[in-house]
Amino acid sequence: MKPRYLLFCLVCFLCIFLASAPFAFAQDKQQLPSRWMDELNWLEFREIVPAKTKTVLLTTGTLEPHGVINNGADNLAPVKIAEAIAEEVNALIAPHIPYGVTGGLAPYPGATHIPEDVYAPYVRAVLLSLVRNQFKNIVIVNGHGGPQTAVLQRVARTVAIEHGVNTLVVNWWAACSDAAQEVFGNPGGHAGENETAFIQAINPALVKKELLPEVTATPNPAPGAWSATPAPSSIGLYLRGTGAPSDFDQAKANDYFRRVTSCVAHLVKGTLGKWEAAGFN
Repeated sequence: MKPRYLLFCLVCFLCIFLASAPFAFAQDKQQLPSRWMDELNWLEFREIVPAKTKTVLLTTGTLEPHGVINNGADNLAPVKIAEAIAEEVNALIAPHIPYGVTGGLAPYPGATHIPEDVYAPYVRAVLLSLVRNQFKNIVIVNGHGGPQTAVLQRVARTVAIEHGVNTLVVNWWAACSDAAQEVFGNPGGHAGENETAFIQAINPALVKKELLPEVTATPNPAPGAWSATPAPSSIGLYLRGTGAPSDFDQAKANDYFRRVTSCVAHLVKGTLGKWEAAGFN
């Protein structure tokens, strides 16, 4: 083959690649009227799903005590994560589910609790509504642990298998546990240094430092060892003696927030990419 012909082919290839690259980038980060389903009208939604995005972020949480931060920490955290990553993963954000399976902390003032046998079919109905609206990838960003995690995983898996969609359940504090260790030098815990810092990064006014002397921190019991209702403390540490709220350093809080949102975005994008490569998208 003549050198001139090879050069001509190479130039043509580069022209085609450069012409298509901006389109590929635009497909990855669509400019939409809004990322919030609440803010879209039906005509806008019809144009967006599934032509411009097939992915939705559904956030879940509950109301329960969290040491010296707000009872709605489990609601606020996943919503802010979804807001931070929606454009990067090219997703819409579904309306939040604010009530969950609270368990042993339910007796505390201001807490709510939805029994598992009520919560599971409700979540399933929400997921099926998202399926009917032609979302292919349903990512649940969960803000509350305990039995709720198992319920979400079970329901999401069932909907995926029965309806041919892709589901991912992300428990942000567990999926990004390395971030707590890197920033604070400990794994943290429920209402511990990590979760308190996450809320501090979102809104420092929600952290009532002056109330800390009234709150006790206790380690979580080993599985099957013991349980108490009401739980004896609104703070539960992953390791005895480590991870209790202490210095309330704003720079650390901001760093932790950045690391967690980056971690969740990386997880979601990686999973979407693997689904695409496997032909599930």
